Order: sequence, then C-alpha cells, then structure tokens
Amino acid sequence: MSLSQTSFTDALFDAAAPRPAGLSDGVGRAAGRRFDVYRNNIIVSLTEALETAFPVVRKLVGEANFKILARAFVEKHPPSSPLMMYFGGEMPTFLEAFEPVQSIGYLPDMARLEIGLRESYHAADAAAIDPTALQRLDPDRLMASRLGLVPSARLVRSRWPIHAIWRFNSEPGAPKPAMAAEDVLVLRPVLDPEPHLLPPGGGAFLESLMRKMPLAEAIAAAGQETEAFDLAGALALLISGNAIFKIGEDP
Repeated sequence: MSLSQTSFTDALFDAAAPRPAGLSDGVGRAAGRRFDVYRNNIIVSLTEALETAFPVVRKLVGEANFKILARAFVEKHPPSSPLMMYFGGEMPTFLEAFEPVQSIGYLPDMARLEIGLRESYHAADAAAIDPTALQRLDPDRLMASRLGLVPSARLVRSRWPIHAIWRFNSEPGAPKPAMAAEDVLVLRPVLDPEPHLLPPGGGAFLESLMRKMPLAEAIAAAGQETEAFDLAGALALLISGNAIFKIGEDP
C-alpha cells in the first residue's frame, strides 16, 4: 500500500487524523467537508453492521454506549475484508481491554457467543451421518473412533452464565440468569444456528472432539470435570442437531 493510500485509510477511520493532503472532489476543489461527510457515513455504516452482529452486547451496554464503543472499535479495528461477515472478529479481545466496560466481565464471552452464531450461519454445509451408524459399531471400535463435527458447530466455554444471559436478552419470558459457569454449543441443524447449554463435562467433551481426539479420550476429559457426565445425552444432542458428519479412526 502506498503512503497516500495509508494516509487515506488512517484518516477515514480516525476522526482526529488530518484530511489527506491533495484530496479533491470531481472538479478539482479540495475535498474538505465532503471528506468529513464521507468519513462519517462510513463510520455510521460500520456501526450499524456491528449493531446487527452483536445485538445482545448492544442491549447489555445500551444503545448510546454501544455507539461510542463501536466507534472506538472501528478506529482500532477497521475492516480487513470486503465481506462484512468477517467484520467484528476482534470484538471479544477489544472488550477485554476497553476500560468503560471492564465492570461487565461476561461481555467478551457474550461477544464470542454472538460471533459463534454468525460464523455458524455462514459456515459450509455438510451432510450428517446416518444416526444408526454409531449403533452399528462394536464398542471397542466406537471408543477408538474420532467423530468429525460439521463446519457449522461452534463451542464457547465461559465462567459466566452466557447461555442464560443470551436467552434473557433474546427470548421473551426467559428466566433471569443465575450466576454459574456455562458452556454453549452452537449448532445449525437446518437453516438457523441455535445455542445449546451443555451439561457438566459437556464442554470438555466437545472441546476434545473438536481437537480430533478419540471418543474414549473425550469421555475421559469430561470425566475429569465431573463424574456425572451424561454421554448418551451429549451424543443425542449431536445427532439431533445434525452435528456429526464423519466417523473415523484417523486424526
């Protein structure tokens, strides 16, 4: 990128930056206020994109505060791709360092959940296995197998009740969240992604599967977190959510 392009980009996303030298309108006049209007329109459009991408984060901090937050984010993390589906990926780490929201500890994980929902929506399709395929394997082979999850599956582990907070702010009549750590699995069984609260040990189990560990090792990882891990329930969730597309023994 040339220096002039860099100066233009810096000025476009930073209201405090000077207008790029030599910038003119279509008839050779200095751009001046026209550039300011253009810059403001860009910021407004990107703020609206973030409002669409993070509706629960926006609700949690309030509309006016979110606009301030969004402008600070845009200045620090301007779009790196013309595809808006990727814009906002740095939001969780941005929120971790953004001083005005430090008292809302669960906000970064809520952003991770909303990113997971968006990524799941845009992920590639994959045909799920026949549900009886697991039943046809003998126990030893099943335990040695690795379950390949569909590209739309997303896991968010949190020390906060992010599933309950998401429901409370998204679903009318949802119960008020109780303080507890929650792990959430996002699945897209048909068209729209859905967040599912995982039972104790479920986060470790799914994390292990996503790291392509054999089923026996994934069960052991879950057992290290709780003796009450419900393997049947976890597999039922994956099957009903069309989340398993491959069974194999290769890493």
